[in-house]
Amino acid sequence: MSDQRHTNLGLQGMSLGEDGHPHRRKTLRRALWVLLVVVVILILGGARTLLSRALGAQELRRSTAELAKIYVTTVPPKAGSGSDDLALPGTLQGVVESPLYARSTGYVVRWYKDIGAHVQKGDVLADVDTPEVDQQLSQAMANREQMVASLELAKTSYQRWVGLREKDAVSQQELDERRSTFDQAQANLAAADANMKRLQKLEGFKHVVAPFTGIVTRRNVDVGDLIDAGNGGATRELFRIAQADPLRIYIYVPQSYAQEVKVGQSVEVRLGELPGQAFEGKIARTAGAIDTATRTLQTEVSLPNPDGRLLPGAYVETRLKTAGSHALIAPSNALLLRAEGPRIAVVDSTGHARLKEVKLGREYGQSIEILAGLNADDALIINPPDSLNDGDAVTVRGPTPESGGPAPKAGA
Repeated sequence: MSDQRHTNLGLQGMSLGEDGHPHRRKTLRRALWVLLVVVVILILGGARTLLSRALGAQELRRSTAELAKIYVTTVPPKAGSGSDDLALPGTLQGVVESPLYARSTGYVVRWYKDIGAHVQKGDVLADVDTPEVDQQLSQAMANREQMVASLELAKTSYQRWVGLREKDAVSQQELDERRSTFDQAQANLAAADANMKRLQKLEGFKHVVAPFTGIVTRRNVDVGDLIDAGNGGATRELFRIAQADPLRIYIYVPQSYAQEVKVGQSVEVRLGELPGQAFEGKIARTAGAIDTATRTLQTEVSLPNPDGRLLPGAYVETRLKTAGSHALIAPSNALLLRAEGPRIAVVDSTGHARLKEVKLGREYGQSIEILAGLNADDALIINPPDSLNDGDAVTVRGPTPESGGPAPKAGA
């Protein structure tokens, strides 16, 4: 090979190296791979975002549909019984119960009977010292003596003037004046006698006595207490006496049961302190009219208490037998009060709520009597939401509280 060829070949190699260097081609390939990786990452990120959005939308639709469901609990209505017990509260009271007040103002000298003492009619309970009444009585007695002396003088003068008039020694006018003086003296003596008897009666009230046979249930005085006459103002009672056999109870029967209350009807009486024991009383009398304020009938129950086990003032529960109804009984929390009237929501066979118009009867507290509008096989919705409308799809969940069995499924 000639030198010229070697020179040409060297120049040609040099030119190739300058136009397509191998490092440049590697850099281009790396850039292409990086671009490809970035594009793939972007595609994967976009796909992940789209998938996440699709899953979120699906979950939103599912939760929205779940929240849109109305879950309810149902119970069947109960059949009314043929008889009912009407329970009413009451308070035991003595058949005769009276507070005793002082009739004369004075100081308590001594008392003889304390609480719980059995007393007979006429027994002295306390003595009261009445110095003012004593003084007034002495003054009245002295005044009466003056009236007696004046009457004697007027009588003598009148008789003397009658004799003088017969002799025509005095005029008729003068005789009439003497007669008037005599009549006035008689009237003054009568007034003095009345005043003295009144004060003597007040003197008799120095002894506080029992007006009837019973038990002393309260004593509010002690020796040395100042007491005022009468029971007005701040005057306090001295004693309280009650006759504990028989006892009486006042109950207030609702108007809906008033027609069933009869005199002589048996009433069961129970005390919480004596569980398992019942006492029988009788209806003694009724008010005969409904109280317009409470719409109740005041009724008095007489309860024998020969052994004294029952104490006046105790709280009792009375039970009165009344004629029941065969109408259906529904829970009170199943009732919907709408502007168009009372409604009760039931679940039909297709799983939809139906608002039934009902006619209400007696109210028993946690339940209410339904006179019309329900069937015995209806499934009543308990605590229905106020937004529930007729035809809304509902889902019954859990066993019914009444049967405890599985509830029928109703889909939305």
